[in-house]
This record gives sequence, C-alpha cells and structure tokens, in this order.
Amino acid sequence: MTNLVEELRWRGMIQDMMPGTEEQLQKEMTAGYIGFDPTADSLHIGSLVPILVLVHMQRAGHKPIALVGGATGMVGDPTGKSEERVLLSEETLQHNLEGVKRQLEKFLDFDPSRPNAADIVNNYDWFKNFSFLNFIRDVGKHITVNYMMAKDSVKKRLESETGMSFTEFTYQLVQGYDFYYLYTQKNCKLQMGGSDQWGNIVTGTELIRRKAGGEAFAFTCPLITKSDGGKFGKTEKGNIWLDPNRTSPYQFYQFWLNTADADAEKYIKIFTFLPREEIEDLITAHQQAPHLRTLQKRLAGEVTCFIHGEKEYEFAVKASEILFGNATADVLQSLNEKQLLQVMEGVPQVDISLSRLNEGIDIVSFLAETKIFLSKGEARKTVQSGGVSLNKEKVEGIDSAVTIQKLINGKYILVQKGKKNYWLAKAK
Repeated sequence: MTNLVEELRWRGMIQDMMPGTEEQLQKEMTAGYIGFDPTADSLHIGSLVPILVLVHMQRAGHKPIALVGGATGMVGDPTGKSEERVLLSEETLQHNLEGVKRQLEKFLDFDPSRPNAADIVNNYDWFKNFSFLNFIRDVGKHITVNYMMAKDSVKKRLESETGMSFTEFTYQLVQGYDFYYLYTQKNCKLQMGGSDQWGNIVTGTELIRRKAGGEAFAFTCPLITKSDGGKFGKTEKGNIWLDPNRTSPYQFYQFWLNTADADAEKYIKIFTFLPREEIEDLITAHQQAPHLRTLQKRLAGEVTCFIHGEKEYEFAVKASEILFGNATADVLQSLNEKQLLQVMEGVPQVDISLSRLNEGIDIVSFLAETKIFLSKGEARKTVQSGGVSLNKEKVEGIDSAVTIQKLINGKYILVQKGKKNYWLAKAK
C-alpha cells in the first residue's frame, strides 16, 4: 500500500480530516465510500474529484465503494442550496441511476478476484423496507436535535426566508445511516466527499460511535474554484458533462484547453495522475513560455483520455487544428458528419442551392449568394488578396468554380475568411 493521504495532500485534494484517518489508511487495507447524487443520467466534471479520489484509493491498495443515492436522491441534499429542489419520480431516478452506474464502472476495477475490488451500492436497497417508525426509533434517538441544528447547512436555511422542510432536515440522518450501514455490512470505515459535506459525514461517524460503539474516519476535498471567481465546470451552455452525447469530446477537450494559467497549475495536480516531478517540470516549462500553453495542452490531453479514451482525444486535437491550427483539407475530409457538426458548433451556417452547385457557380457569386460577403465587389477583392479558403484550401482566383465535388459528406463546404472567420455552407 502507498500513502494515500500523502498523495492527495500534495495534489491539493484534502481539506478537512478526522484525527487518526491517515494512521488507519497506513495500518490496513480500508474500505471507503463516496456518495453520488443521481439528479441526472450523467455525472459532470463537478463529480470528477470524487471519482479521482476513488481511483487514487484503489491504486493505493484500498477498497473503493461508490454509493449511488437512490434513496437520498428522493429526498434532496439541502447543503449549499437556497431552496428545496423538485423531487424526482421513481422512473426518472431509476434511469439516472443506471446512467451514473455505467459511468462509474468505466473508471474503477470491479474484478472480484482483486482483494480491493471496487463496489457499487444503492442506498435505496436498505431504505426501501425501512419504516418511518423504525427509522426514528433506531436511528433518530441516537442524534439530538441540538446536534443537527448546529450544522451550517441547517443554520443558513433556517435563517433564510424559505426555511427548511422536515424532509431536508432529516437528510443528514439518512446520509449518516448510509455510513452506519456500510460500516456494519461492508466493514467500511471511511467516508469522503466535498468540503461542503463535512457536516453530513461527521453525523455518520457520530452515529457509528453512538449506535455501534465503533470508530470511523473521514476526510473531505476542497471545492474546486476558478481564479476569476467564476463557477468551475460551468460554461455559457451549462455543465460540462462526462456523457459524450451531452458534451462532445471535442467540447470537453476545449474546456480544459481554455483553462487560465493560474488554474492550470492547480488543475494539473488534481485532475491528472501525472507524478509530482513531471508536473513540476511542466509548470516550470509553462512559466518560461506561457504562450505555448504547455500545461493546458497536457491537462486537456490527460483528462480527455481518462474520460473518453485516446481515439476521442486524437479527434479533439484534429478538430482543434481545423479551427485554430494548420490542418489540411485531408483532415477535414476525414471527419464524418457528426464529428464535423461537433467541431462546427457555434460556427454560423448558411445555405446554398444544390442545383447551383450542380451547374457550377463562380466563387464570387457563391460568396455573395450565401451572404458571407455583403457584395460581389467585397468578395472579389478578398479573393484576389488571397483571403478566402474553401475546405482549408486557399481559393486561387476569382475564376474558381464551386461545384458538388467540393461538398464534404455530400452536404457541406467550410468557408474561411481571413484567419479566424468561418462559415459552414450547407447544400439544400
């Protein structure tokens, strides 16, 4: 076993830790869990830190348990929320659970022949037959209301205008019982989570102490922030998802590539498995020549490979070259329609008549009819100065013809004006 706490500490992945946790992890193989909230059928990059903690845990020789909250998902965690969320139907919840489970299975090793094989559990399995009366008698009596009221997440909501429902108030008891259950049934002695979960996690260790007379451990990871104060993992379009159908591998790669320098130095430690010396060398190289964006490129490559695999990473690099580099016409032609549209998301689309392309249309008329240029005069002038490319090939002169042979995937022509202005012409 390697020292898990030491590894996570230098990476900046530990915030609060219960006394004795590091010693416990050094003493023996320890089972530890993190809970995942099934509010959607995919995790997003806000869930990456807990996933990585579980992977680090398994690599260090310990047993990771991923808890998917089928029961807690029906209640809703009040932590950090200003108002109660809409509760999900059982059908939606089940759909989400399956999606989250499939994703977690990609990152952890569940091979039963391994002594520290990963495990996935669903807390609905032990709550579905637990009656309300039994719960308040067997669990509620061990934790005082004074103890529950002292938690920051409860205090803030009680002071707000919206207040707090009994449902949400009991959430910490429900999460605390999860830890107790896993402690008694799976010898799980450790719970981990984001720093905002510390109150709920400690309730679990307290319940284990009072109800089972046992000792349990915990640590939390800091919540990821951005140096500019913006919310990590959010873009104008919303969350960056791990599901390629929600956030394409190309967009995923671009998100990491666009990381600010100050954030990249922090993120490369947290979101990759690169060893300390290599990371220090990368940071030094980046500081000496920040314009080369060495850190961002390596960060984007490592995280994209981890989540989507090497092929998708290679496609993302190829796609980036099309819009921002010196990709050739062959690279563009190698993309299928789905990939092309992924790359061109956000690029303005214009229409051109298929019959006009069948006949063959001169480049100046093509540019004017698609309204890429406001007038033929402007189009002619730009073509003559070498400022127009079709499908990454420079248009040589105003007598060039645009025909159906130019179509990519039988439908599209990529028009480039200058270095950074693109349009996607679609034949109809």
